[in-house]
Amino acid sequence: MKLSNSIYQGSNGRSSLIDLEIPENFNGELILFVHGFMGFKDWGAWHLVQQFFTEKGYGFCKFNLSHNGGTTESGIDFSDEEAFGNNRYSYEIADVAFALKWMMSNVSSISHIRLIGHSRGGGVVIIAGHTLASSYPISSVHTWAAISDIGMRFPNGTELNQWETKGVRYVKNGRTLQDMPQYFSLYEDFKEHESELNIQQAIQNLSIPITIHHGDQDTSVPIMEGESLARWANVSLYVIPSADHVFGASHPWTSSNLPKELAVLCEQTLLGMK
Repeated sequence: MKLSNSIYQGSNGRSSLIDLEIPENFNGELILFVHGFMGFKDWGAWHLVQQFFTEKGYGFCKFNLSHNGGTTESGIDFSDEEAFGNNRYSYEIADVAFALKWMMSNVSSISHIRLIGHSRGGGVVIIAGHTLASSYPISSVHTWAAISDIGMRFPNGTELNQWETKGVRYVKNGRTLQDMPQYFSLYEDFKEHESELNIQQAIQNLSIPITIHHGDQDTSVPIMEGESLARWANVSLYVIPSADHVFGASHPWTSSNLPKELAVLCEQTLLGMK
């Protein structure tokens, strides 16, 4: 079974796109992949990551977070800046639950669910793994260049005050060159749910295995954040030599092969699922 650009209903009633592939040699284990900030399910080489795991017998599901800026008509370019501006971290955690519910309604026999998250999505799957493991058969969490702290991503002092006064700030999308809005409600939501959005607390209380992977040439999320996650979880950090934040991939990715660093990452992650 292969479903592409299906629709699930996510946070705040907003619909978004989702893919699901179940190979003929399905081993009963299903991977849910969560993209990062300004990401989307069809970015770069994520389709080849899907192919890598389905060839090994794993089911694979990837989806667009409900407020990532895409729409059900256009899931790649960020045509809905208003949705992006209204995003919340709590929405992204809830989206994982909505995607899991959709996924399980489409697959009858799932023995294990594995969560993989890239960048901000790595922080999301740590929290989701902690909060949702009792409700779904989540067996492990795997982070790729994950953030370790949400609060540190907000401004402080004068910059924070200006954001509150104006109600909006803008972040540049380096690919589309759009100035994407972020409404102050993003920060208010974080403060309201600060305890639940504490990645350190979530990883220290995680009841299932976790593997943490980071490139040693990551300039977007420094490897120090991976080191912190590994220390808190009391596990080894898997370092991918020469890997940047996206493990050698780019968008669009026209090769039929995974970049070397991303291939190593997939192999390491697969070992962590055994």
